[in-house]
Amino acid sequence: MRVVITGARGQLGRALQEVLHPVHEVIALAREEGDITDPQVIPHIAGLRPDVIINAAAWTHVDAAEDQPEAAFAVNAWGAQNLALAARAANADLVHVSTNEVFPGDPGRVYTEFDATGPVNTYARSKWAGEHLVRTLWPRHYIVRTAWLYFHKGNNFITKILAAAARWGRLRVVADEFGNPTYALDLAQAIAHLIETRHYGVYHFVNTGYCSRYEYARAVLELAGQGHIPVIPIQHHQWPRRATPPRHAVLRNTIGPRLGITLRPWREALMAYFTRENALAMSEP
Repeated sequence: MRVVITGARGQLGRALQEVLHPVHEVIALAREEGDITDPQVIPHIAGLRPDVIINAAAWTHVDAAEDQPEAAFAVNAWGAQNLALAARAANADLVHVSTNEVFPGDPGRVYTEFDATGPVNTYARSKWAGEHLVRTLWPRHYIVRTAWLYFHKGNNFITKILAAAARWGRLRVVADEFGNPTYALDLAQAIAHLIETRHYGVYHFVNTGYCSRYEYARAVLELAGQGHIPVIPIQHHQWPRRATPPRHAVLRNTIGPRLGITLRPWREALMAYFTRENALAMSEP
């Protein structure tokens, strides 16, 4: 298949290229080659004659979205609309990547693909709007929700924790916010399987299990050989943020397994990430 990927330089965009290149013809578009907020992206992508479009482009600055809502909606909603129209023009399938934050995150809740959404911040509302537009405009879609994504050489929770540990020598991490840490390589492999099925719909693709931000930070430090760094658990109100994140927007994969698509446990995936990180570090001159 000919697969067009938007957001080619992002974490998921790079992981998708790694997974899909060996078996598909991949056209990877960074913002310079395909700005999804520009209506001209519709004829541009349609002219590439894709079989599948994967939208891995997103505004992910959650706190900044509170002060720049138009920018967040331009990418996450308007951009999704443009790609849905491009898929319709090209008669192509569309994979639209969304987020666990479309749910309100009620304490103790675990959300399946069938649960009602309820975004609680501007970023989340922009992502929900993108989902709605994709559903409305083009039936041949896969909406894939994920959470707490990380990949090599990315700006993510892992790199931020390690940088803060190196700078301060101790950490304070929120212990009452929960989610599913997800390795972008595993997500990319799940998407690669999904586009072969033609089973359109909504999917939750996250590594199995969940944890708090505090537990996640402890696991990161231990696997990085820095388990001696003190980590103090705090409550969310002790770490003020511009945006209010959902406290328990934990996803459960319920439909993927029926198609043979499962993701490994999050701790196992995190170990694989660090094993590869160590190999990459050793290979550098």
